[in-house]
Amino acid sequence: MNNLPMIPFSPPRMDQKIIDEVVDTLKSGWITTGPKTKLFENKISEFTQASKTLCLNSASAGLELVLRWYGVGAGDEVIVPAYTYAATANVVVHCGAKVVFVDVNDQFLMDAQKVNAAITERTKVIMPVDIGGMPADYDALNQLVNSIEVKSKFKPENEVQNQLGRILILSDAAHSLGAYYKGKAAGILTDVTVFSFHAVKNLTTAEGGAICLNLPQGFDVEQIYKELNLKSLHGQNKDALAKTQIGNWRYDIVEAGYKCNMTDIAASIGLIELERYQEDMLVKRKYIFDQYAEAFSHFEWAIVPSYETEVATSSYHVFMLRIKGATEAQRDAIIQHIFDYKVSVNVHFIPLPSMSYYRSLGYDMANYPQTYALYSNEISLPVYYGLTDQQLQRVIDAVISAVNKVL
Repeated sequence: MNNLPMIPFSPPRMDQKIIDEVVDTLKSGWITTGPKTKLFENKISEFTQASKTLCLNSASAGLELVLRWYGVGAGDEVIVPAYTYAATANVVVHCGAKVVFVDVNDQFLMDAQKVNAAITERTKVIMPVDIGGMPADYDALNQLVNSIEVKSKFKPENEVQNQLGRILILSDAAHSLGAYYKGKAAGILTDVTVFSFHAVKNLTTAEGGAICLNLPQGFDVEQIYKELNLKSLHGQNKDALAKTQIGNWRYDIVEAGYKCNMTDIAASIGLIELERYQEDMLVKRKYIFDQYAEAFSHFEWAIVPSYETEVATSSYHVFMLRIKGATEAQRDAIIQHIFDYKVSVNVHFIPLPSMSYYRSLGYDMANYPQTYALYSNEISLPVYYGLTDQQLQRVIDAVISAVNKVL
C-alpha cells in the first residue's frame, strides 16, 4: 500500500489542447481582458441561455459585485444557508450588511420554509447555494419572493430595488454549471446566477467566475452588464479592448470600483473546457458518480447523495457520501483511515456558524441542527476527469475498509 501513489482529490485537466490555446493567447498580444474573454462570455450565455454574462477573476467577486449593484449595505440583511463555503457569507460582510444564516434541508440545500421565517423588512437578497452541483428548489424560492406577503415587507432604498420591487435572488451556483432544474439550465433559474471556474471546479479557468443575468422583463441587461463591468475595472468607463479602437484612448473614472476582471489567458482555458463540457466532462463525471452509487448502495451504512431526480439533474461536481449513524469523531477517524490507503478525500463544508470569525459575531451552531447533522458524517470522494477505473476501485475499497475499521 505504501508504494502506491496517492490518488488526489480533484486535480484539473490540463492537456495539449489547453496548452495550445494558452500559447495562442500568449502569442496574440492579448493577455488581459480582450477578445477571448468576450467570446467566453458569449459562449457561457449560449450554454446557459442567460441574457448576458460577465466573466471575472472569481465567483466571490461576482457575488459581491451583484450585491453592490443592488445597493446592499449597512442595515440590510442577506439570507444565506449555514451549509456553504465562506465566500457566500464573506461578501455580505464586505458590503456592511448582516448575514442571516438558515438551516438546510436533508439534501444540503436551502429550505424555502426556513427562509420565509427569516425574512424581515431589512431583507434585500436571498442567496441559495447549489451544493455539490444539485440545484436548490428555485420554484419555491421564486414563488416566495413574489408572494404578496413577502413583497409587502420589502422596503426599496434605491432605483434598482424599486424597479424589481422585491427581494433579489442571487444564486451561488459555484458548483452547478451544467446542472438542470425542471428542464432549465443553471444560469437561468432565478434573477442572477454566479458560477465559479476555480481550479477544482468541473470547468476551470485556473481562477475565475461568471455572472449570468436573467432579470425580469424591463431590465436593460446590456446596461447592467456595462455597470458590472465598470465596477470590475476600478470604475473605469472603458475596458482595455474598447480603448484600442482608433482615437478611443480617453477614459473616465466614474466610481471607486474594484479590480476583478478575467484575463484572456484564463478565458482561453475556459473556451476549450466549455467546448467539450457537455459531451465529455459531464459524461465522465456522471460515470464516476454512477460507479460510486452502485458500489455503496449495497451497504446499510451508506447514504448515497441524490444527483438525479424527477425535477433536477446535478452537474456531478462533488460526490457527498454520508456515513449513517457516524459521529463527527468517527467520520474523522474514517477519513484518516482512507488517507492511510493513499486516497485523498474532503469534507464539503465545515458549517460557517462554527467558524471562529462567525462565532465571534454571535452565531451559534446549535441553531442549525440539520446543517450539523449533515456535516458530521459527510465525506467527499475524488471526482475528476483523469480518474481511472482502477483508481475508482481503490477509492471504493478504501472507503469500505475504513468504515469497517471504525464502525
